[in-house]
Amino acid sequence: MLTRFKVSGFKNLVDVDIRFGPFMCIAGANAVGKSNLFDAILFLSALADKPFKEAVKSVRGNSGSPADIRSLFHRYGDNTDSKIVFEAEMIVPKEGIDDLGQKIEASNTFLRYSLELAYNADKGSIELFKEELTRIRHVGASKHLLFSHNKAWRVSIIKGDNHRPLISTDIIEDVSIIHTYLDHSIVGGSMIHADTLPRTVLSTASAMPNMFALTPQTAIMAKREMQSWRLLLLDPLALRKPDNYNAPTQLGADGSHLPATLYHLSKANGNDESRIYQQITNRLSELIEGVYGIGVDKDEKRELFTLELTDRNGTKFSARDLSDGTLRFLAAAVIEADTNMNGLICIEEPENGIHPARIPSMIKLLRDIATDPELPVEEGNPLRQVIVNTHSPAVVAQVPNDSLIVAELREMIRDTKRFKAARFIGLSDTWRTKDQPNIRPVNLGTLLSYLYPVPYHDKSEKGRVIDRKDLQPYLPFQSED
Repeated sequence: MLTRFKVSGFKNLVDVDIRFGPFMCIAGANAVGKSNLFDAILFLSALADKPFKEAVKSVRGNSGSPADIRSLFHRYGDNTDSKIVFEAEMIVPKEGIDDLGQKIEASNTFLRYSLELAYNADKGSIELFKEELTRIRHVGASKHLLFSHNKAWRVSIIKGDNHRPLISTDIIEDVSIIHTYLDHSIVGGSMIHADTLPRTVLSTASAMPNMFALTPQTAIMAKREMQSWRLLLLDPLALRKPDNYNAPTQLGADGSHLPATLYHLSKANGNDESRIYQQITNRLSELIEGVYGIGVDKDEKRELFTLELTDRNGTKFSARDLSDGTLRFLAAAVIEADTNMNGLICIEEPENGIHPARIPSMIKLLRDIATDPELPVEEGNPLRQVIVNTHSPAVVAQVPNDSLIVAELREMIRDTKRFKAARFIGLSDTWRTKDQPNIRPVNLGTLLSYLYPVPYHDKSEKGRVIDRKDLQPYLPFQSED
């Protein structure tokens, strides 16, 4: 779970510092930096898993194709920032599985990961300048978790009082030296020259034991946590496809493998296969009327799983007959039911394909996917986080006050040159701004523009729906004559 994220020098993100809770919504107009924030989070995730060159390819470019290295660094005028700086505070699971399938356990579950990447213009490549992984002790954890939560929730997931670093950096004569340490010792690690590395040190955290027959288990758990961060871009074409019997049993980033995931979730309940199907059916009935059942047809001859919906008249509909919005809602309902799908889930514009009157149902479902901070983390309340972005007034109106972050552009000056960068701010009287005088809350005029958008009026346009006389008394704003 990502609780705080700092980034500077990445695309139009300069000196950004955001605190997150279990469920967050980022609202903003087009091209202000909402997607760039997701890209920054996912780039950091990729850096924990892949070499620099491969991680860069995972970032979306302006045209939707993979980005090139230089385009990731913030540019203003003819200048390009020389570094990208990341800092992430995160809660990692207590236990996990290493690359060899062995059980591992983190000695500390609240960690801070810092990374500085430099751009080498001569080589056209990224170089590692600084990397650190430090621990946040459980005795002071509450000072770092500003969102409302129950002590029982915090105690159930945060452990460890060790304050020694796991990865640190020393700068010696302009050369970065990375040090790694074992979980319970300040010896037995390694010392590496950063400028020769093709990837981050964290991404190399291995299950292989060192000379002391120990593995850096906490570092591996940090790596696992960051690897679990994902962006869901649910594609109706992928959601409609049937699955082979040997298909993956967890939902893909595009929504693929929905039938196989749902089928295997039902089988995981042993003799009570119908429970998951009934749970999904109940969820879907909040979106559309007349749903009797959701299930998976198993075609033994062709060895295919196909998603099916049955209405109250007994008529069966396959996934190809369902609307885009229904499929997206179904995918979210399956994620909620799959308690093995943990980590951070980013979703862009979850309102797509959903009727405005049903958007509250989608928001409620997304909030229920995220961990409930008022209850201990356990099987029924997994450590899961959801961050969505939107420019929909209907979504902004429905999310909780303290879950909303508004993205907008601010003007900055550097080297006498003016440029605009993204800023992310919260509402007044919420944990994000309360007792923090240096943080300016969202301007009420900005907030009202989401709740009561002013209609564009072209004098040459006649007979618009919004101009109807019988509607005027019911509108929050009046149409101009």
